Amino acid sequence: MKLTILGGGGFRVPFVHQALLHGRGVARVDEVVLHDTDPDRLTAIGHVLDRLSAGASDQPHLRMTTSLDDAVACSDFVFAAIRVGGVAARVNDERVALDLGVLGQETVGAGGVAYGLRTIPVMVHVAERIAALAPSAYVMNFTNPAGMITEAMQGVLGERVLGICDTPSDLGRRVARAIGVDSERLRLDYIGLNHLGWMRRILHDGEDLLPGLLADNAKLGSLEESQIFGASWLRALGALPNEYLYYYYRNREAVQSILTSSCTRGEFLSGQQSQLFRRILDDPARAAALWQEAVSRRGASYMAEAKGGAQQADVEDKDSAHEQPTSLKRDDVGVGLDLAEHGYAGVALQVMGAIAQNHRRTMILNVRNGSTIAGLPCDAVIEVPSTVDANGVHALSTPPPDLHQLGLMQQVKAVERATIRAALTGSRADAQMAFALHPLVQSLDASDRLVEGYVASIPEVASVLRR
Repeated sequence: MKLTILGGGGFRVPFVHQALLHGRGVARVDEVVLHDTDPDRLTAIGHVLDRLSAGASDQPHLRMTTSLDDAVACSDFVFAAIRVGGVAARVNDERVALDLGVLGQETVGAGGVAYGLRTIPVMVHVAERIAALAPSAYVMNFTNPAGMITEAMQGVLGERVLGICDTPSDLGRRVARAIGVDSERLRLDYIGLNHLGWMRRILHDGEDLLPGLLADNAKLGSLEESQIFGASWLRALGALPNEYLYYYYRNREAVQSILTSSCTRGEFLSGQQSQLFRRILDDPARAAALWQEAVSRRGASYMAEAKGGAQQADVEDKDSAHEQPTSLKRDDVGVGLDLAEHGYAGVALQVMGAIAQNHRRTMILNVRNGSTIAGLPCDAVIEVPSTVDANGVHALSTPPPDLHQLGLMQQVKAVERATIRAALTGSRADAQMAFALHPLVQSLDASDRLVEGYVASIPEVASVLRR
């Protein structure tokens, strides 16, 4: 079985590789092909994989290529995690919006629209090449904004494309720990779009444990969501929101927190990644240790504005990476196999195993709506519990959302669809509509200035909207 990873020079690729080597219930893969447009990044990640897998037996054959057609031809599964324009474009996603007092987060708000505009044409081209060279392949999309990109790719490949996000499943595991129940025995009632969803029930042997969790100060207080949103708001909602709803429920505070930080998330990652890949290429023997150190720093700064912290510029620390591990250990703080098994990589490999081995699983995924949510188009991509087996991936029926949930989903879905139209046609009118309709922009004047700002600062956006 052949697995292709698009964006094979990416930071998360070692997690996928480790999960393939050590994960539980993973389907056998004979060949892994890493594809990237940057050969230096491929080389650097190859050094990391070599160090992490030293001594492991029965490894899949690994090769690297900068040719898309070579990478996807005859693939059984394709993992797609690319960043059009690189981290430099992400920095501009953030700064153009922040200069107007608008949120520029890469998947939420104006930044997510800009990211979608430049990414959709590339990912649709990828889908067309997969359709031509590997028509039976399943595509698991990690590329953000995940719901929007998945929906655009489904226009070519149909339901053989699904979106992967580990945020809902991670919430489920943290809830399980808080209430002291095995997460495998829980059934989670979750509804929404990618980075816009709510956990409404936590079912254990037919009993909903969410009311008890919401009423328990200690257990509720142990959840990050209590810190982000406040216990009183969670109780008022009667649900646990996806952490990215922080940017909606506390938008003003989020923008102010980011503006007062020493750098944005994109600027932090830009400094870290350029330094990391340079150091790996200079010292391949320490590749795994350098990567592990970067994982710890990256995790500690994730959504810092929501968790009471602030992004800090990454500073080289040559003394903090003396260890030279040959494999990730389960007890390594923040970078153990738990991340490989349960993060993006773990979710994708569980889906792959369920399809390849016909082992039915229920997972929260980005899939086609069908008739699941009556207030959204049937071909819209939503994020809900879904069944996965050899017959494919299908959304499960679910109770309807409340008015607040449905209204926000409908508004954001309208933004996503306007973005897809703009990206595929080059229409500035649709791009302006996408910005203007977004609940985190809400300004015709700002939408015009956002279009002009992104065209001026991000060549990949300019090339789409100048066609």
